[in-house]
Amino acid sequence: MRKKGRQVVLDTETTGLNPKEGHRIIEIGCVELVNRRLTNRQFHMYINPERKIDEGAIEVHGITNESLQDKPLFKDIASDFIDFIHGAELVIHNAPFDIGFMDHEFSLLNQAIGKTEDFCTVFDSLGYARKKHPGQRNSLDALCKRYGIDNSHRDLHGALLDAEILSDVYLLMTGGQLSMLDEDELDEGGKESVIQRISSNRAPLKIIKCSAEELLEHQKTLDMLEKSSGACLWMQ
Repeated sequence: MRKKGRQVVLDTETTGLNPKEGHRIIEIGCVELVNRRLTNRQFHMYINPERKIDEGAIEVHGITNESLQDKPLFKDIASDFIDFIHGAELVIHNAPFDIGFMDHEFSLLNQAIGKTEDFCTVFDSLGYARKKHPGQRNSLDALCKRYGIDNSHRDLHGALLDAEILSDVYLLMTGGQLSMLDEDELDEGGKESVIQRISSNRAPLKIIKCSAEELLEHQKTLDMLEKSSGACLWMQ
């Protein structure tokens, strides 16, 4: 069952660039948003890919073959992963890349799982950024710089770190985070469903009157404006 307003910001790291060449997922990082607020729920796993990692990929993410020897296989974590993302809108930077790898992993399970699109919708933040900022660089690093997000701690790519950074980018790029409203004050689109008015029973505001000296200084300013402009609205 899909929870209203639920999104999962997702990133993966892999052994190489193309699942059709037998490359596999080695790290998954996800953070959850509900009504455009981080919930502190996350999914993060390192995975033994049962094959060697390309040297070029290691240079990008720093994950070595040795570090994954004792990690679970994808089939061992697939059920928990699917449970976490099921029914959500996935927010992914360059979604075709990650979805291609996810669908490849699902196909290797020999179960009737289907493809990602069968149980999730997908928002490609890279495609959105290219439309919003045509002709500009729209990598995650470039978007961090554009939106003033500190990513100085991102020396190497990492799935969970990149998902956390992407959640900040996504919220700013698509209109910013909502104000501090309770969930039941939001409609299905995540907007305010009612106008919040100040209570008529509130305590009266305290009135602070100007001193004689302040009134004199104020009058001097008005006289100066009247003299310099020839017409001061506050004198009328």
